[in-house]
Amino acid sequence: MEITIHRPGELTSELRGAWHRAMDESPEYANPFLAPEFAIGVGRHRSGVRVAVLREGGEPVGFLPYERGPLGTGRAIGLGLSDCQALVHRPGVTWDTGELLRACGLSVFEFDHLVQEQRPFAPYVTGTFASPVIDVKPGDGTYAEWLRATYPGLAKTTLKKERRLGRDIGEVRFVFDERDPKALRTLMRWKSAQYRRTGRMDRFSRPWIVDLTDHLFHVRAEHFTGVLSVLYAGDRPVAAHFGPRSSTVLAAWFTAYDPELHYYSPGLMMHLRTAEGAARGGVTLVDLGRGDKEYKDWLKTRELRVGEGFAARPHPVALAQRMWRRPVRGLRNTVLAHPRLREPADRLLRTVGELRTQGRPRR
Repeated sequence: MEITIHRPGELTSELRGAWHRAMDESPEYANPFLAPEFAIGVGRHRSGVRVAVLREGGEPVGFLPYERGPLGTGRAIGLGLSDCQALVHRPGVTWDTGELLRACGLSVFEFDHLVQEQRPFAPYVTGTFASPVIDVKPGDGTYAEWLRATYPGLAKTTLKKERRLGRDIGEVRFVFDERDPKALRTLMRWKSAQYRRTGRMDRFSRPWIVDLTDHLFHVRAEHFTGVLSVLYAGDRPVAAHFGPRSSTVLAAWFTAYDPELHYYSPGLMMHLRTAEGAARGGVTLVDLGRGDKEYKDWLKTRELRVGEGFAARPHPVALAQRMWRRPVRGLRNTVLAHPRLREPADRLLRTVGELRTQGRPRR
């Protein structure tokens, strides 16, 4: 096995084509977060992004995008943002993890949404977690007909709220692929406010994430397109979602809504409309991402499994990294796995968010 290391911007059209073919040949690699376009986008804003290219007989057969940090610490590309991570390879290809890490100049490689099929990484997985997905099927009827057939339990309530929203604010309409960048800015503003209200880290307070989102919004390719979907009442945007899609998979990434209209359940409306629009657009799977949320339980048709852990070779830096990161992850996973702990933690975060919001200067 020959392994070469490249910056994302150095990937030739031949290498990108081989990467796309590997995605097409295995359904588990069809996720847009595994596309070279995502790696190239992150590489525009993160200096440590690299791609390991695996070759057999001179032919490129595998691709591992990663971020290299100080002292040979490594992490899956977009760790904390990406909902799917893997070494994308053609069927039957395998590798030696120690050899791979040495070629990458890494002592440790951290991941948290690893595709379960990655057997050479299996000894380094410290936990596996459910990642809900929606298997969507195209419909020839109206949205209401699709909703009643797909989610009969939610249909009556959701359609009633949509009619009320239409009466109160304006006619409800949905745009699956909105190209107005102003709508994207509105989504990011809503999402920042949501992060602050709930006491979470505001991702859009980081300029590189804003710039990455802007960049991906403009990518229009067969294996990767940034899709902004917006729900309107009249001319007023009510809710929006932005996420990447491949030819068959849409990743549910950033969803937010106008908090003034929360009593209409616009977030749930947005998810349902997006799933229906994705089906009409040729998507067969909507990936909701790892995490326990009530709406995911309502919408999912099944669950994938993703792994987290640290692939490492004997090295003091690798040992220090695991000793530092594993307790933090363990505490977080314990809280998330137990409702009696998760609910008080959520209340505490919301209280912190309220205090943070109250202390924030008005614009």
